[in-house]
Amino acid sequence: MDAILVIAEAQDGQAPIAESTLKTLAVARKIGAGPVDLAWFGAGLDRLPEPAGTLNGIRKHWVFDDPRLVHPPASLVSRLIGSRAREYSHLLMPGTSFGRDLLPRLAGLLGAPLVSDVLEVLGPRRFKRGIYAGNIHTVVRVPDGVPVLLTVRLASWRPIVVEEGPAPAPVEKIAVPGTIPVDARFVGLEVDQSARPDLQSARRVVSGGRSLGSRENFALLEKLADRLNAAIGASRAAVDAGYAPNDLQVGQTGKIIAPELYLAFGISGAIQHLTGIRDAGTIVAVNKDPEAPIFKVADLGLVGDLFAVIPDLLAELDRQGIGR
Repeated sequence: MDAILVIAEAQDGQAPIAESTLKTLAVARKIGAGPVDLAWFGAGLDRLPEPAGTLNGIRKHWVFDDPRLVHPPASLVSRLIGSRAREYSHLLMPGTSFGRDLLPRLAGLLGAPLVSDVLEVLGPRRFKRGIYAGNIHTVVRVPDGVPVLLTVRLASWRPIVVEEGPAPAPVEKIAVPGTIPVDARFVGLEVDQSARPDLQSARRVVSGGRSLGSRENFALLEKLADRLNAAIGASRAAVDAGYAPNDLQVGQTGKIIAPELYLAFGISGAIQHLTGIRDAGTIVAVNKDPEAPIFKVADLGLVGDLFAVIPDLLAELDRQGIGR
């Protein structure tokens, strides 16, 4: 019987289920090829991340719980799950850095094709994905008789609505061998501590381009972002000029995002940047150049000086008592 395995993002047992996993489950439901199982890797998984234990539509949870899996390398996870992977017609992962590392290795072990960055499901074995920086959408068909391995383009999907099932799905703990091959090891994790929302999951993003002129001028964007509870983004030109750090870059070579609201100040709209905001809900652009390409994709556009517009916006937020 056809069945789908979703490999969840690794995390401890106290954190809520990751949004990337919920989006991948949305793809699994769209495929609809059969029952859906979830595989978990980590340590301290005596209690599954909430609300995974009672999540509706899950047949079974596979749990690999071992202290050595606190930060498991993809090479190790692919070996641990390789034998069980053959029981499934579809294997899915979020299109995160970990998913992009793990699933190609698993495809190699299984001798199966990999379809990356799926943005639409057309059938159990037909999928749409973008090529040429998202300017062209191509349809990929996986032949019968082989497993389907997919990574999900997270910006193109909404997470499933969490609903409790009639009964908790059974949990099966898989024993991790006493000796496991290690050809890579976790060294450390550096996390930027910020009170602002994460750029890739934020509902609102305030983004700036090279027209801001300096790193100091990005403080204007920060004021507006803080009032709107928004994340900060930047164009590649602004990052290359040293006005913003690399981890704030939005675009094909940065982060692909899908906020409900995207405010672009002084961003001309190069194709690589537009690729990163293609799935945004509402795009608002402010630029002095009326011919700026970003106006072609913006829902609202204002030809004006950002150094005048942003203070006006802040004053209007003051008048309305927003974000105080």
